[in-house]
Amino acid sequence: MLHIAVITVSDRASQGRYKDRSGPAIGALLRKAFPGIRLTRRLVRDDRVAIMTALDACAGCAWIITTGGTGLGPRDVTPEATAAVCDRPVPGLAEALRAASLRETPMAMLSRGYAGQRGRTVIVNLPGSPAAVRFGMGVLIPVMAHARSMMAGKGHP
Repeated sequence: MLHIAVITVSDRASQGRYKDRSGPAIGALLRKAFPGIRLTRRLVRDDRVAIMTALDACAGCAWIITTGGTGLGPRDVTPEATAAVCDRPVPGLAEALRAASLRETPMAMLSRGYAGQRGRTVIVNLPGSPAAVRFGMGVLIPVMAHARSMMAGKGHP
């Protein structure tokens, strides 16, 4: 069974001052694309250690998709936390997300989202807005099965 984790990174949502809309949007898109998946959801504050702890807890999932904390704000540390737990980068994913998003908004060039691999888990950072999440998942979903096959040593599906 395909196991995917979604981690929302938000001070306000983790404090109950803001309703997380991006995490549920990712979950809905994943369930539609991959019926029967096992989905794990987490909500953490914008804190490097908290993010790394959540990523560690979800290691072993096929994919970990984060939302939030990718901008230029002083507490936006999701890319740094993600890079710290990854074995190697997967720059093409982050580049593709920015390139595709740039067609929608010039603000996409300010995203610092990271993508990397930890063992057989791919970790990808998406921005925190529901619109950006929907657009980003449209980029990711078509390559997710292929990436999983490659990591398992099965080659091209």
